[in-house]
Amino acid sequence: MKSSNNKVPKHLGLVLDGNRRFAKRLMLKPWLGHEWGAKKTEKLFGWCKEYGIKELTLYTLSLENFNRPKREFNYLMDLFKKEFSRFEKDHRLKEIKVNFIGRLWMFPKDIQKIMYNIMNKTKKNKDFILNFAMAYSGRAEVIDAIKKLAKQIKNDEVDIDKINEDIFKNYLYLKSEPDLIIRTGGENRTSNFLIWQSHYSEWIFLDVLWPEFSKKDFITCLNDYAARERRFGR
Repeated sequence: MKSSNNKVPKHLGLVLDGNRRFAKRLMLKPWLGHEWGAKKTEKLFGWCKEYGIKELTLYTLSLENFNRPKREFNYLMDLFKKEFSRFEKDHRLKEIKVNFIGRLWMFPKDIQKIMYNIMNKTKKNKDFILNFAMAYSGRAEVIDAIKKLAKQIKNDEVDIDKINEDIFKNYLYLKSEPDLIIRTGGENRTSNFLIWQSHYSEWIFLDVLWPEFSKKDFITCLNDYAARERRFGR
């Protein structure tokens, strides 16, 4: 099955939903599903490269996820440490620029160190951009941006009368805007993901759990996107 080549999204966003329900289907502890989710993410990188997608933003962990039961939360932190430590040594980082966006200060210090090391190591790369939304909330992103801007206004570093959307986006975690956002897991809501950046994104909601998401599903979404006419309000 091939994808339409005339309109491939330059920037793809993904809400990775359904890991826990996948594990429950296998009669396992719910948090063990995140292992399968991580493996599927590895495959996704290759698919994006194959079809010419230049930027990928993954909703990896929300602020609300910090309220998960302690055992599951600790498991997630161990998984992030393991996966990001391995990723730090991955040969693909020679081509990928990696960003971690969100309230990163909420993570354990050892995980923060790995994340900042990866960002520093890849900051000059341009071939592909990979954004992990971690301790992320769209509303929190806007609030944090307002705080930064308000501080500069207070210090007379910004002229309040000149503030517009182009200026404001520079204070956000993420400046670029996804062309397409896919949400797996069967839920039809945006769940506080990129609420500023997605104002004209195309959305696709799939009744497929993230670990089950296949290359066929991926291509179907690209073909769906290619068939749409993006009017941007015009």
